[in-house]
Amino acid sequence: MIEAIRQTLILNSGSVSYLEWNPLVTSHGDILLLHGGGYDSASLSWGGVGGSLAEAGWHVLAPDTPGYGESADPSWRCTQDRLVQHVDDVVEALALDQFVLAGLSMGGGMALGYTLNHPERVRGLVLLGSYGLIDRVTEGFWSLPVHVLTWAMLKTGLVAHLMRRYARTASPASIEKGIRSIVRNAESRTPQLIDELVRETRRHPNGKAVFSQWQDEQYLLTRTRTNYLPLLHTITKPTVVINGERDIGISAAAAARAAAALTDSRLVIVPGAGHWVQRDDPEVVLRSMLDFLGEISD
Repeated sequence: MIEAIRQTLILNSGSVSYLEWNPLVTSHGDILLLHGGGYDSASLSWGGVGGSLAEAGWHVLAPDTPGYGESADPSWRCTQDRLVQHVDDVVEALALDQFVLAGLSMGGGMALGYTLNHPERVRGLVLLGSYGLIDRVTEGFWSLPVHVLTWAMLKTGLVAHLMRRYARTASPASIEKGIRSIVRNAESRTPQLIDELVRETRRHPNGKAVFSQWQDEQYLLTRTRTNYLPLLHTITKPTVVINGERDIGISAAAAARAAAALTDSRLVIVPGAGHWVQRDDPEVVLRSMLDFLGEISD
């Protein structure tokens, strides 16, 4: 397996840490991987994927979003538009052009926002449990009360308090229990994953202020501020939408609607998987990504 190299990128707004996997043979091109929110990081979401993509001939780059992983806290307030601008900053600093862009959850929303702004630079798009596809925190009969309750918890500071408490009391047992809803396969909740999650939460003992900022900006009283679904028909780049069958945030039905709205897309629903789909069933996700990348590299 090709090992990642930890690099540092200096932007006007501060330093960004990123992982890089270099292919051993002639590269098919660049792929930029964006992780999700909460206590995620480039290593957590993409550490098990990047090396395999590089072995298939891709130059792989996975940054820690400011305030996550080993990147410094941002000098700017974390909003959806600013995160999308940050992707542009990273792309410019890395001098990327005609690259594949992939994102999980919050990172999927960042990838969508960037692609809508710069379609000429994106060669292909990979969306995994992507944010920005529904109007509320969740769907279904209870979507409105759940959304309003989430909004109230954010506005009162309860969410931030709970995140700080979670970080300060993190243990392997509490972490394993906490991720059961997003990693459904018990065998995928490995000791290595749990240990890395414990380290990441302890790295941020005051909670993820940047994630709370983003949630506070995105969650309005009865809806989310950002829903890219009405704009997806304008994206003409090849796209693969990958979603866990049992994702309680972005449902399989929501993923199917997104795939149908896109001009050139395929849909992959991973049986039994939750929101952290590439951690839940890495073999299916990696095979789906490689099949897609193989077609657009021909």
